Amino acid sequence: MSCYRCAIFALVLFMSAPAHAAETVQLHAAGSLRGALTEVSAAFEKSSGVKVEAKYGPSGLLRDEIANGAKAEVFASANMMHPETLAKTGKAGPVKMFARNTLCALVKPGLSVTRDTLLDRMLDPATKLGTSTPEADPSGDYAFEVFRKAGAVKAGANDTLARKALQLTGGPNSAQPPAGRNAYGHVVASGQADIFLTYCTNAVMAAKENPGQQVVALPADLAVGADYGLTVINGASANAERFAGYILSREGQGILAKHGFAAPR
Repeated sequence: MSCYRCAIFALVLFMSAPAHAAETVQLHAAGSLRGALTEVSAAFEKSSGVKVEAKYGPSGLLRDEIANGAKAEVFASANMMHPETLAKTGKAGPVKMFARNTLCALVKPGLSVTRDTLLDRMLDPATKLGTSTPEADPSGDYAFEVFRKAGAVKAGANDTLARKALQLTGGPNSAQPPAGRNAYGHVVASGQADIFLTYCTNAVMAAKENPGQQVVALPADLAVGADYGLTVINGASANAERFAGYILSREGQGILAKHGFAAPR
């Protein structure tokens, strides 16, 4: 066979090879999922040969990017509302809950806080209380839900907490932590907040990174759960559908559980 015929033969083989081998799935996902979905993506790539390119950030900001035409195929949000908004406007398919989380308090070293004293500590004028940014980041919305529950426990607590809360992360103009640092551990370690309300998975990672920081579970009357929603953007590749299915699979759910997420109800 001549070199010319060899080249033509190789070209035909290349063009007839399965297209999915060269495709990359575009994932937009909540920042709280970074560790878990990085591992899920690696497992999916190993089993399928398909790469996943991820962008992590506040779910509300990612939703806006997708709505405005950003290249995305799978959207994994820290709430159900943001992907449902995309579905209702014809940008995405059905939304499935794929994981659950809960809110915890991340507390600076040396500050005496228990589940029973948490509300009083948050209400203390001397306590710097941090949250993420509502609407831009579901973590902030969940924190303000905690405040509303606090209002049912103690008169005026909702207004006091909402007024004093420092929205330190998750907004379009929020300061970024140093490279490689947990954002919530950083704001506590740097003295910007004495108590920061965030997902328990985030708080555990922050405490591992910053010895002495405490993770305090919210009392039952303040407890707030977080439902995470998954959708595939309209026009996405078949491999994106496969990847979404892998997140929902036994293998994907096992990895999420390892990172502290609960299975959907």
